Amino acid sequence: MNLRIEHITLIFSFLFLASCKNDRPVKSETENNSFEQIQNPTNKVLLSSEIEWEKLNPARGDQSPQAGTIWGDRNGEVATGFLAKFVDGFSSPPHIHNVTYRAVVIKGSIHNDDPEAENMWMKPVSFWTQPQGESHITSAKGEENIALVEIDKGPYLVKSSEEAYDNGERPINIHTSNVVWLNSKKSNWLDPNSETEISFLWDDNGSRGLFLKLPEAFNGTIKTDGSVLHSVVIQGELNYKLPQDQKIKVLNTGSYFGATSKAVHNISNNSDNDIILYVRTNGNIKVE
Repeated sequence: MNLRIEHITLIFSFLFLASCKNDRPVKSETENNSFEQIQNPTNKVLLSSEIEWEKLNPARGDQSPQAGTIWGDRNGEVATGFLAKFVDGFSSPPHIHNVTYRAVVIKGSIHNDDPEAENMWMKPVSFWTQPQGESHITSAKGEENIALVEIDKGPYLVKSSEEAYDNGERPINIHTSNVVWLNSKKSNWLDPNSETEISFLWDDNGSRGLFLKLPEAFNGTIKTDGSVLHSVVIQGELNYKLPQDQKIKVLNTGSYFGATSKAVHNISNNSDNDIILYVRTNGNIKVE
């Protein structure tokens, strides 16, 4: 008799637990695909051929490098990204800047260091930082020398090295051969079934900069949940589908895509080489 009661009790206990489990809220298909349900996408692209060039330092006249703004305003007080173009053999006099900047080599060879330092030529996919107030020179060699430069706040000014000062920061120079790449086993931002790789370059007050390497035949998405997403093609040629009209834009080196809210970026790599992107964001990303 007692065994039968215990058996019945166990059955009711099982049924109770099963019913509780079935009553648990389940995420709807809409919730699971919240990125795909974006009503007003803010995705934007800028082709390298659409960039408008002007003198980076007008005071130097024809000796000045060229600058092409991608986002922001070099003469304003906002975060800004621009391309800097140097002729073969360019070498600046010692100088300082009123703001710290970060930079990535896109084409050619660029040297940026203390005026007395020996040349260390940084190739494409190299990264460096230049602290405000520190005297330095910039040199370039190659048929075409281009770097992406970004600042957190403008304006971006060039001043005499006689005004140099130490603001406590120290420069960073990472040659492309020293970039550390992480695969999906080391970063949960990457799809475990993908050969995509990531390299974290800097992190400051909720914003961060990184490289993404998209392998040959990649066809997927980059999902972002921040209010800032700026990305520049550093190497390769990217196919980008705009969600507003489904048009596909071909983004070569120096081209840009971005968004100002949660976004899905549909991209593919139809080339035989890796694509490398520089990404700046104040949120998380997921590559799938």
